[in-house]
Amino acid sequence: MHKDLNIKNRLILYYAGLVVFILLVSCNNPKSDWRQAELLLEQIKPVTFPQQDFLLTSFGATGDGISDCTEAFRLAIDACHQAGGGRVVVPAGRYLTGAIHLSSNVNLYISENATVLFDQDPHKYLPPVYTRWEGIECMNYSPLVYAYGKENVAVTGKGVLDGQADNEHWWPWKGHSEYGWDEQEAHQDKARQQLFAMSGEDVPVEKRIMGEGSYLRPQFIQFYNCKNVLIEGVTITNSPMWLIHPVLGENIIINDVKLISHGPNNDGCNPESCRNVVIKNSYFDNGDDCIAIKSGRNSDGRRVNIPCENIVIHNCMMKDGHGGVVLGSEISGNARNIYVQDCIMDSPNLERMLRIKTNSLRGGIIENIFMRNITVGQVAEALIRVDLNYEEGDAGSHVPVIRKIHISHVTSNKSKYVLWLDGYDRSPVSDIMLDYCDFNGVEEENIINHVRRLKLNQVYINGQLHNQQL
Repeated sequence: MHKDLNIKNRLILYYAGLVVFILLVSCNNPKSDWRQAELLLEQIKPVTFPQQDFLLTSFGATGDGISDCTEAFRLAIDACHQAGGGRVVVPAGRYLTGAIHLSSNVNLYISENATVLFDQDPHKYLPPVYTRWEGIECMNYSPLVYAYGKENVAVTGKGVLDGQADNEHWWPWKGHSEYGWDEQEAHQDKARQQLFAMSGEDVPVEKRIMGEGSYLRPQFIQFYNCKNVLIEGVTITNSPMWLIHPVLGENIIINDVKLISHGPNNDGCNPESCRNVVIKNSYFDNGDDCIAIKSGRNSDGRRVNIPCENIVIHNCMMKDGHGGVVLGSEISGNARNIYVQDCIMDSPNLERMLRIKTNSLRGGIIENIFMRNITVGQVAEALIRVDLNYEEGDAGSHVPVIRKIHISHVTSNKSKYVLWLDGYDRSPVSDIMLDYCDFNGVEEENIINHVRRLKLNQVYINGQLHNQQL
């Protein structure tokens, strides 16, 4: 009997070791990594709606670009929701409105040759709603298109959503003269610092009241705590701040959108603390990051403590922007499992291909970042920039961790650097692999500080082969 137990224990140890070996091999197998992306895409389900339409003009809207259609949008959305869902159809014309709040099972459909113009009067976006502003929860101006706690919501069609932000409306609140601000005008800095302080003091969100007098600009589209989201086909332009901002959402599809807006903090798409997101077939031409993955800022991000995870980005075009794909800087709730493939990035005004930015006040664990088949015409700075000394720098106790970044089959024609990796001595950027890449027109040597396990395999820089491991 003792002999049988001994054999049984050996078999258990053998198979346990085999499982560990298989897991280790799969964790270092690029095919296995990308298989996870394929499985993820199978999990993200298309959003569907009942086949019934509610024509906006049937609820009193006039498409003359002058008449206020806010109430018509409200009535049409409510009727659609009460009937079990469908499309609220905006026909050809120009429709002026304040904030649009969507309900469950409602698809806001912007027809071709239709433009939704958002009123430039900030009062049209009051009372304040529960939102997240630069990674911190608060009560602020309503996003231009907003939903909270809904399921099956969409904005689709071939029409245009125009926020009408410019150097006279919304943008001056940034407090920068290039966006129309002058020294006689108020701006966002005072309220921004107050909000950060309230977050650090754990003031309840309901008491963090911003809105009128705060000068904190609203996002364009924000679906907060929503499940089954679709944004497809539309063009979005002239945004007060970030353009598409899903927060705490799940099962999100962003497809075939054009995001063109060059104001301050005009990021294209910022999924924050979301899971199971696909961003595809879309065009980005932005005043800030094209795509920025986020998960809350500082103590507020750690309080909510929800990562951004399982994001697939493919077949997108990035023109102007601070970065093509960015993680941070509001990343305190962590980020993982980000897959980027088959994208084109090209502009003298695009600064980086991949950017990761955080510091020891924000912290965060950022891991499992995969990019392949990326064609870069030019970027102004580094193709890959990892910065743990962003903004406040190493001034806190929440040490960020950056690990496992795999970049393959990337070509570029012009950049200042290939790599600019800046970690901490106590937390090096680790497990970075580049293989089968061809970087041309590189002006400067790599900048590498506090990096562990950096591997280059079949990487050409200005025609010279680099196979090395640090």
